[in-house]
Amino acid sequence: MFIGHFAVGFACKRLAPRASLGALMAAPLFLDLLWPLFLIAGLESVRIDPRNTAFTPLDLHDYPYTHSLAAALVWSALFAGAFFAVTRYHRGALVVGAGVFSHWLLDFVSHGPDMPLYPGGVTLVGLGLWNSRVGTVLVEVSLFAAGLWLYLATTHARRLRGSIALWALVALLAAIYSTTVFGPPPPSVEAIKYVGVTSWLFVPWAWWIDRNRTVSMAVADAGS
Repeated sequence: MFIGHFAVGFACKRLAPRASLGALMAAPLFLDLLWPLFLIAGLESVRIDPRNTAFTPLDLHDYPYTHSLAAALVWSALFAGAFFAVTRYHRGALVVGAGVFSHWLLDFVSHGPDMPLYPGGVTLVGLGLWNSRVGTVLVEVSLFAAGLWLYLATTHARRLRGSIALWALVALLAAIYSTTVFGPPPPSVEAIKYVGVTSWLFVPWAWWIDRNRTVSMAVADAGS
């Protein structure tokens, strides 16, 4: 998944309106934010294989510390604990913890059987949605549209830049996704590593969007 994870971040604003979209977006992206760092550190690895699935040219054969089931549970708890330590927002901590774990669930649906249950485990799982390019696009675009709709129904722009920043992000994600679907494979593993690190920029961008938008009164009261 790619934009499907962003969908979760947008939708979670409805569940935890006091939480910043920056944190809510960082949560479902978190495993993929860690992944390039683990690649750079040599703790995990990836190969480029254009025939791996119909959707992705990546052979994700070695990522036990970011994408195994056990690791996802640990990262979820750590993220939720850190969020609560900073904000003291119980609902928000539960939502971001679930957001982190949602990444593993969505990847479980998308990936072929390449996701270990725990580091060192030999059992690999994955339902293989990526074996259908059309199916993957339909599912991800539908999820993204639903998540964005929920965010728009939950917030409104306080000033023009609240709309511009949001729609600029949507346009960029659409462009990246189109390149993923129709473009060539990455030129090298090194490119995957260092381009992947730039994904961290989505977190302050989401925070800035939220700073310039206001939660509707009814949603704010329900989520307090």
